[in-house]
Amino acid sequence: MIVTKRASEWKKMLVPVLDSKVDEFKLLGYSRTTVDDIWNCLTQKVWKGDPDKRLHEVTQDIFHLSSNIYMSYLTIHAYKDDEGLMASIAALTESKES
Repeated sequence: MIVTKRASEWKKMLVPVLDSKVDEFKLLGYSRTTVDDIWNCLTQKVWKGDPDKRLHEVTQDIFHLSSNIYMSYLTIHAYKDDEGLMASIAALTESKES
């Protein structure tokens, strides 16, 4: 039996996968990355909503989320919110100053 659910329904089960992606982005210099940032990026940039997906599809989407897509999400999100822009700039420059 194939189980499909809304992507958001899988989120609680996938917290360890999301934590892994957060750790990966932190290693790449995105020091302020959060689970919610990753999830919102997937929802807005990759899925464009809350589609029906199987567990392995959502897991794959998380693991395959590239830093380019994440950076694009941060940039667009930052333009919508000046405070977010400053946080994004700080997040990007923080790793370079360390």
